[in-house]
Parts: sequence; structure tokens; C-alpha cells
Amino acid sequence: MVFFKTKSKIQLSTYNYQLMTTYTLISSPLGPFLIAGTDSGITHMSFQDAPNQFEIPADWIHDDAAFPAAQQQMREYFDGNRTDFELSLTPQGTAFQQQVWQELQNIPFGETISYGELAQRIGKTMAASRAVGAANGQNPIPVVIPCHRVIGANGKLTGYAGGLQIKKALLELEGVEVGEKQMKLF
Repeated sequence: MVFFKTKSKIQLSTYNYQLMTTYTLISSPLGPFLIAGTDSGITHMSFQDAPNQFEIPADWIHDDAAFPAAQQQMREYFDGNRTDFELSLTPQGTAFQQQVWQELQNIPFGETISYGELAQRIGKTMAASRAVGAANGQNPIPVVIPCHRVIGANGKLTGYAGGLQIKKALLELEGVEVGEKQMKLF
């Protein structure tokens, strides 16, 4: 299945087809940043110096000129000149993951919510916060789908596939005050 993002929404298309994946790497203040996708849209983004670095499949094609709009928008974000994105996204995931990722896009720049609040926003109980956290952790397009804006109910930074230092840096870039005492691995 292919998903398209229009004006910050991911929409489901029932048209199935396989496309060649192309990728590029750009410089960011947090190290090399991967942007990958197909002609239909962005499928992956990743901080390549992160502890859980995304391994680029051998059959993907490297092209420095790929995804010029995404490259420009990401540079603007890292420079502090962009607060939202206008990109076609095609993340692959379960229906539940898609629901979580869609709701993540409703968290404004510079704001945070808890996993429990995210669960409630998608019509689940607070008990679903762990499942929401797991879906959040599988987000293949961090920053644009802002999973870094979700924190623990106690206000502490918890879990981030790119590592807590990157999560902290992204939140600070967005003007969120984050101290070392707020960081927690589990």
C-alpha cells in the first residue's frame, strides 16, 4: 500500500506497486541525515550517526540530487527557519502505526505531549500508551513526523530511536527547555 501526505496528512491509496528506492545524505548539526523514498514520496529519514543507525539496503540507489524539496526543507528546519513541512510521505506500517504517525503530525512545533495523551488523541485509553510508544518508535520518518515531541507523563525524555541526545537537541532547536535531569532511558 502507498500512503500520500497532503498538507500534513497521510492518506491511504489502495494502489499497490513496487518502486525503486533512491536516497541522499545531507549534512545536519546532528551528523549525516538520510532522506530516502520513491517517486511517490519519502519513505525513510534517519540520523546516520545515531546509536540505532538505519542500514541502507544494497539495492537502494544513491543520488545526491534526490528529493530537492526535502533537502531544502530539512536544511531550513535545522537552521531554525522552518516549523512545518510540505512533503509527500509514504511510510509503510500497520494501520495502528499509521494512525499514531498521523496524529504525531498534529503536535505543533515547540510543544510536547505524553504517550498517554497521544493514546487518548487517537481514541485509546491511557493503558495503550505502551503500544503508542512502540508505534512511535517504529516511525520511519523522524522530524517530519515528529515523534521526538512525545515525552514521558512525568515530563522526562524517554526513548527515541535516534538516541536521547538527538531527541534533546531537536526539542531544544524547537525552543523546548530540556535539562539533563529530564532525560531517562526507561
